[in-house]
Amino acid sequence: MTTLYTPNRMSSETRRETPVMGTERSKAASANKAPLFFAVTILVLGSLFAFNAAARGAPDSFADLAEELSPAVVNISTTQIVKTERGGNFPQFPPGHPFEDFFKDFGGKGKKGERERKATSLGSGFVIDADKGLVVTNNHVIDGADEISVIFQDGEKLDAELVGTDPKTDIAVLKISSKEKDLKAVPWGNSDKSRVGDWVMAIGNPFGLGGTVTAGIISARGRDIRSGPYDDYIQTDASINKGNSGGPLFNMKGEVIGINTAIFSQSGGSIGIGFAVPSALAKNVVNQLVEFGQTRRGWLGVVIQNVTEELAEGLGLDNTDGVLVAGVPEDGPAFKSGIKAGDVILEFNGEEVSETRELSRLVAETSVGSEVEVELWRNGKKIVKTVKLGELEKAETQLASTNPSVDKPSVSEVMG
Repeated sequence: MTTLYTPNRMSSETRRETPVMGTERSKAASANKAPLFFAVTILVLGSLFAFNAAARGAPDSFADLAEELSPAVVNISTTQIVKTERGGNFPQFPPGHPFEDFFKDFGGKGKKGERERKATSLGSGFVIDADKGLVVTNNHVIDGADEISVIFQDGEKLDAELVGTDPKTDIAVLKISSKEKDLKAVPWGNSDKSRVGDWVMAIGNPFGLGGTVTAGIISARGRDIRSGPYDDYIQTDASINKGNSGGPLFNMKGEVIGINTAIFSQSGGSIGIGFAVPSALAKNVVNQLVEFGQTRRGWLGVVIQNVTEELAEGLGLDNTDGVLVAGVPEDGPAFKSGIKAGDVILEFNGEEVSETRELSRLVAETSVGSEVEVELWRNGKKIVKTVKLGELEKAETQLASTNPSVDKPSVSEVMG
């Protein structure tokens, strides 16, 4: 904007310094400056329009996209039978007390026992396969449910059965009858191609209000909110509230690039910080749940920790990239391949490794039984070992049976 006004200031100064008898010369000078002014104006405005086109501003409306995608987004309703203790608030009297018979007259309310009641909860989900009737949602939406129902935009309600669930990524897959309703599915997108600043749209069931559309941008990627060993969340400022859990996060092509899962809030409502499981992680988990009814993750068989500056200096490393092997359980894949405690894993299957959660994801996403090369730092030099991966779920089951005091989540956090 300063450049646009510079010719005017220069023109004023010229007129003040020009004598009266030089009027014709002053007019000629002004005439010469006019084309320059318009040329600069056109150049700057042209640059602004070019910048706006490259920036790909917000859509004029999200209405067409919302109308197209909403039929595939569903509400998830669950019912759980909860047992509660009854009679605990009534006073207890010794035998023969005058008030003992008084409380017995109220149907034995003075006696302790269990009472059953139904607890309901609501969430969101989306149809990923219309032919098979497959619906994706969050694990915490249906966890512990005795009955699960899927409610569509038009109000139709169908019973659902659980296909499989993965608490580590908070993903669950449901199945409904595709014969009872003409279903519409939405496709997966590639979250790895999404960029910070891209526009996104969320559809869900906040506070049980039904189909609600919100929009925003991707605020950050690769967020670790310490909810599990494979955290790699997309952060968005699209409004996500209670009840949105399990709903889809769409890109502007109408593809699912995330599953809305969590929010950061001190009040319980949206403050513009929401988190979604990226499709790059979710798609593989969903495929395994559909095929096997559970996940089948690769298992390296190492106890790992991040490399600190002190450790890097002591090991002769130039930086803190890599993961230190703190322990190698016997009979595991790493032990059989010759990996030892004190080694630093620099690369796994051709991918550089910088921290523990990155290695955990890489191993988990590699097929069971695959033979992979692991580059190590040992005694001041690089070496390569070939490892045939095992199955994490089998290893956890075996460890839990030999050591019942160790639960599965704690094992998965340290076992690569």
